[in-house]
Amino acid sequence: MQVRIGVQFVPKELVVETSQTADEVQQALAEALQAERGVLVLKDQRNGRVVIPADRVGYLEITEEEGRTVGFGGSQYT
Repeated sequence: MQVRIGVQFVPKELVVETSQTADEVQQALAEALQAERGVLVLKDQRNGRVVIPADRVGYLEITEEEGRTVGFGGSQYT
């Protein structure tokens, strides 16, 4: 799944590919926002981590990937 994060005072959004579910990501943000000086921690698909101060998160966009098609599908060669 892909998570796009808008961070205050950063002109470019962060894009994280993660195996966490949408509910897990949403819960992580909610818990980070409740904690004093909380941080949002997301695990990426390469076993890395993205750590952001929760009070600097402007928005979070969660997109579940759909199956991708490869090739030309209906094209026929003669």
